[in-house]
Amino acid sequence: MPATTMPRRRPPDLPTRLPGLILRALTPEDADAYYALLDRNRRHLSRLGDYQEEGDATRAWVRNELDQDPGPHLRYGIRLDGELIGRIDLIAVDPPRYGTGYWLGQDHTGAGRATAACEALFDYAVRALGATDIFAGVTHGNDRSAALLRRLGFEPVADFAHYTRFRLTRGQSPPRRGIETV
Repeated sequence: MPATTMPRRRPPDLPTRLPGLILRALTPEDADAYYALLDRNRRHLSRLGDYQEEGDATRAWVRNELDQDPGPHLRYGIRLDGELIGRIDLIAVDPPRYGTGYWLGQDHTGAGRATAACEALFDYAVRALGATDIFAGVTHGNDRSAALLRRLGFEPVADFAHYTRFRLTRGQSPPRRGIETV
Protein backbone atom coordinates (compact mmCIF):
# COMPACT_ATOMS: atom_id res chain seq x y z
CA MET A 1 0.00 0.00 0.00
CA PRO A 2 1.52 3.40 -0.92
CA ALA A 3 2.48 5.61 2.01
CA THR A 4 -0.09 8.23 0.98
CA THR A 5 -2.96 5.78 1.51
CA MET A 6 -1.77 4.21 4.74
CA PRO A 7 -4.35 4.63 7.48
CA ARG A 8 -3.29 6.80 10.38
CA ARG A 9 -2.45 4.94 13.54
CA ARG A 10 -4.49 6.39 16.37
CA PRO A 11 -2.66 6.64 19.71
CA PRO A 12 -4.34 5.02 22.70
CA ASP A 13 -6.77 6.88 24.91
CA LEU A 14 -5.05 7.88 28.16
CA PRO A 15 -7.10 7.96 31.35
CA THR A 16 -6.15 10.41 34.07
CA ARG A 17 -6.47 10.24 37.83
CA LEU A 18 -9.51 12.56 37.71
CA PRO A 19 -12.92 10.97 37.08
CA GLY A 20 -14.27 11.77 33.62
CA LEU A 21 -11.01 13.35 32.40
CA ILE A 22 -9.37 11.50 29.50
CA LEU A 23 -6.90 12.21 26.72
CA ARG A 24 -8.13 11.11 23.29
CA ALA A 25 -6.46 11.70 19.93
CA LEU A 26 -7.47 15.02 18.35
CA THR A 27 -8.57 14.11 14.81
CA PRO A 28 -10.23 15.78 11.80
CA GLU A 29 -13.59 14.61 13.18
CA ASP A 30 -13.03 17.02 16.10
CA ALA A 31 -12.66 20.10 13.86
CA ASP A 32 -16.00 21.71 14.74
CA ALA A 33 -15.62 21.12 18.49
CA TYR A 34 -11.99 22.29 18.42
CA TYR A 35 -12.88 25.44 16.50
CA ALA A 36 -15.68 26.23 18.97
CA LEU A 37 -13.26 25.75 21.88
CA LEU A 38 -10.66 28.01 20.25
CA ASP A 39 -13.28 30.60 19.40
CA ARG A 40 -14.45 30.80 23.03
CA ASN A 41 -10.86 31.14 24.26
CA ARG A 42 -9.16 33.51 21.81
CA ARG A 43 -8.21 36.12 24.39
CA HIS A 44 -7.24 33.51 26.96
CA LEU A 45 -4.89 31.74 24.51
CA SER A 46 -3.11 34.79 23.19
CA ARG A 47 -2.98 37.03 26.27
CA LEU A 48 0.73 36.32 26.87
CA GLY A 49 1.74 36.28 23.23
CA ASP A 50 1.79 32.51 22.84
CA TYR A 51 -0.75 30.44 20.91
CA GLN A 52 -1.19 33.31 18.44
CA GLU A 53 -2.18 30.98 15.58
CA GLU A 54 -4.87 29.42 17.74
CA GLY A 55 -6.04 32.86 18.84
CA ASP A 56 -6.42 33.89 15.19
CA ALA A 57 -7.83 30.53 14.02
CA THR A 58 -10.44 30.27 11.30
CA ARG A 59 -12.51 27.18 10.59
CA ALA A 60 -10.31 26.52 7.53
CA TRP A 61 -7.13 26.78 9.64
CA VAL A 62 -8.53 24.29 12.17
CA ARG A 63 -9.56 21.82 9.46
CA ASN A 64 -6.12 22.09 7.84
CA GLU A 65 -4.37 21.71 11.21
CA LEU A 66 -6.31 18.57 12.12
CA ASP A 67 -6.07 17.12 8.61
CA GLN A 68 -2.28 17.06 8.94
CA ASP A 69 -0.97 13.69 10.04
CA PRO A 70 0.91 14.42 13.28
CA GLY A 71 3.48 11.81 12.26
CA PRO A 72 5.56 10.75 15.23
CA HIS A 73 4.03 13.47 17.41
CA LEU A 74 1.02 12.84 19.66
CA ARG A 75 -1.89 15.30 19.46
CA TYR A 76 -4.48 14.80 22.16
CA GLY A 77 -7.73 16.49 23.05
CA ILE A 78 -8.31 16.85 26.79
CA ARG A 79 -11.90 15.75 27.41
CA LEU A 80 -14.07 16.05 30.48
CA ASP A 81 -17.12 13.78 30.40
CA GLY A 82 -16.78 13.73 26.60
CA GLU A 83 -16.53 17.52 26.17
CA LEU A 84 -13.36 18.85 24.52
CA ILE A 85 -11.82 21.29 27.03
CA GLY A 86 -8.20 21.59 25.90
CA ARG A 87 -5.25 20.19 24.02
CA ILE A 88 -1.94 18.57 24.89
CA ASP A 89 0.80 17.49 22.50
CA LEU A 90 3.94 15.40 22.78
CA ILE A 91 6.43 16.47 20.13
CA ALA A 92 9.03 13.93 19.00
CA VAL A 93 11.94 16.39 18.88
CA ASP A 94 14.72 13.82 18.90
CA PRO A 95 13.39 10.65 20.58
CA PRO A 96 13.88 9.74 23.30
CA ARG A 97 13.76 13.52 23.88
CA TYR A 98 10.34 15.13 23.50
CA GLY A 99 8.74 18.53 23.78
CA THR A 100 5.26 19.35 24.98
CA GLY A 101 2.62 22.03 24.75
CA TYR A 102 -0.76 22.16 26.47
CA TRP A 103 -3.66 24.46 27.17
CA LEU A 104 -7.11 24.37 28.73
CA GLY A 105 -10.15 26.46 28.04
CA GLN A 106 -10.35 29.30 30.56
CA ASP A 107 -13.45 27.85 32.23
CA HIS A 108 -11.53 24.68 33.09
CA THR A 109 -8.40 26.09 34.71
CA GLY A 110 -7.66 25.91 38.42
CA ALA A 111 -9.19 22.48 39.02
CA GLY A 112 -6.11 20.26 38.58
CA ARG A 113 -7.14 19.17 35.08
CA ALA A 114 -4.00 20.37 33.29
CA THR A 115 -1.85 18.71 35.94
CA ALA A 116 -3.73 15.41 35.58
CA ALA A 117 -3.53 15.57 31.77
CA CYS A 118 0.22 16.23 31.88
CA GLU A 119 0.78 13.42 34.39
CA ALA A 120 -1.04 10.94 32.14
CA LEU A 121 0.76 11.96 28.95
CA PHE A 122 4.23 12.19 30.48
CA ASP A 123 3.82 8.88 32.29
CA TYR A 124 2.82 7.30 28.95
CA ALA A 125 5.82 8.92 27.24
CA VAL A 126 8.22 7.40 29.77
CA ARG A 127 6.55 3.96 30.00
CA ALA A 128 5.54 3.32 26.39
CA LEU A 129 7.89 5.50 24.36
CA GLY A 130 11.02 5.33 26.49
CA ALA A 131 11.19 9.11 26.87
CA THR A 132 14.29 10.22 28.74
CA ASP A 133 13.64 13.97 28.60
CA ILE A 134 10.57 16.14 28.12
CA PHE A 135 10.99 19.86 27.47
CA ALA A 136 8.46 22.67 27.73
CA GLY A 137 8.72 26.38 27.03
CA VAL A 138 6.73 28.73 29.23
CA THR A 139 6.17 32.33 28.21
CA HIS A 140 7.35 34.84 30.82
CA GLY A 141 4.36 35.84 32.91
CA ASN A 142 2.59 32.47 32.66
CA ASP A 143 3.21 31.73 36.32
CA ARG A 144 0.46 29.08 36.55
CA SER A 145 2.06 26.98 33.82
CA ALA A 146 5.51 27.31 35.39
CA ALA A 147 4.07 26.22 38.76
CA LEU A 148 2.37 23.24 37.11
CA LEU A 149 5.64 22.08 35.56
CA ARG A 150 7.50 22.49 38.86
CA ARG A 151 4.84 20.39 40.63
CA LEU A 152 5.49 17.67 38.06
CA GLY A 153 9.24 17.70 38.70
CA PHE A 154 10.37 19.87 35.78
CA GLU A 155 13.30 22.18 36.36
CA PRO A 156 14.11 25.42 34.53
CA VAL A 157 17.17 24.87 32.34
CA ALA A 158 17.39 28.00 30.16
CA ASP A 159 16.00 31.53 30.02
CA PHE A 160 15.34 33.24 26.70
CA ALA A 161 13.99 36.67 25.80
CA HIS A 162 10.34 35.61 25.91
CA TYR A 163 10.22 32.25 27.65
CA THR A 164 11.86 29.82 30.06
CA ARG A 165 12.70 26.27 28.98
CA PHE A 166 11.87 23.54 31.50
CA ARG A 167 13.07 19.94 31.49
CA LEU A 168 11.86 16.71 33.06
CA THR A 169 14.32 13.82 33.00
CA ARG A 170 13.40 10.15 33.20
CA GLY A 171 14.59 9.91 36.79
CA GLN A 172 12.07 12.64 37.59
CA SER A 173 8.95 11.06 36.09
CA PRO A 174 5.79 12.84 37.15
CA PRO A 175 4.75 12.09 40.71
CA ARG A 176 1.48 10.18 40.98
CA ARG A 177 -0.74 11.96 43.46
CA GLY A 178 -3.82 9.78 43.50
CA ILE A 179 -7.36 11.03 43.17
CA GLU A 180 -7.94 14.35 44.86
CA THR A 181 -10.89 14.57 47.19
CA VAL A 182 -12.96 17.60 48.01
